[in-house]
Amino acid sequence: MRIDLHNHTTLCNHAVGTTDEYIKRAIELGIDVYGFSDHAPAKNGFDPKYRMQESSQEDYEREVLNLKEKYKDDIKILLGYEVDFLKGDYLLDSVLNSKVDYLIGSVHFIPESDPKYSLFNSNFWGFDNPEFIDQYESKDIDKIWEDYFEAVTLMVRSGKFDIVGHLDLIKVFGFMPKKDIKLIALNTLKEIKKSNMVLEINPAGLRKPVKDQYPSKSLLELAYELDIPITFGSDAHKLDDIGFKYNEVISLAKDIGYSKCITFESRSKELVTF
Repeated sequence: MRIDLHNHTTLCNHAVGTTDEYIKRAIELGIDVYGFSDHAPAKNGFDPKYRMQESSQEDYEREVLNLKEKYKDDIKILLGYEVDFLKGDYLLDSVLNSKVDYLIGSVHFIPESDPKYSLFNSNFWGFDNPEFIDQYESKDIDKIWEDYFEAVTLMVRSGKFDIVGHLDLIKVFGFMPKKDIKLIALNTLKEIKKSNMVLEINPAGLRKPVKDQYPSKSLLELAYELDIPITFGSDAHKLDDIGFKYNEVISLAKDIGYSKCITFESRSKELVTF
């Protein structure tokens, strides 16, 4: 079974193509379960350039549910959100309590004291935004990685999400730590196991400067040792992203030892063979 749970729509302001086109492409590729998980709105209008507005939630959910009915004989469509976790009061109850199939918890921002790099006076640095890439050169790279995984750990401990999005996104531009990455990430992975969350394998990194899927093979091996379940998501922002390198990441997962992955319905997990 082909599962693809991490995909976006134009409502996030940085994706192109209609939802109908996305589904038709997924059907062409033989995807069995396709999930929309667009960037959820946040409180106080945080980072509006890269996420849907709160006023668009109802339209988004209605559109996905209409597609689910329209294509029910061809593909199973799921409704979700990708939610940015930020320390502080940024999560919307309307998102966290929405009637979705799953929520992806992701970290795209870590604390930042320099106003040059922070957004909307929020003291957060968007570390995967090319606009702020020079920050990597001005700080201790090990500290940046540790701060990132601390933020992911807090997200996991919140107990609000089902899937961990792109676990090692901090490597996106290829700035790697001097410390052993497995040691930096180990506590986070143990917390993921304890929380009963699912780890996505996301090939989007293969489209980025780092040229490596999220998570790396070494972290995925560690996840397998800890018996952490997986799922798959293209992180599509355009039609060509759908199913991108799918066979490659499937082969990687199988080589490590995985043979089953998780899909969802109404926040409940289902284990299927891929």
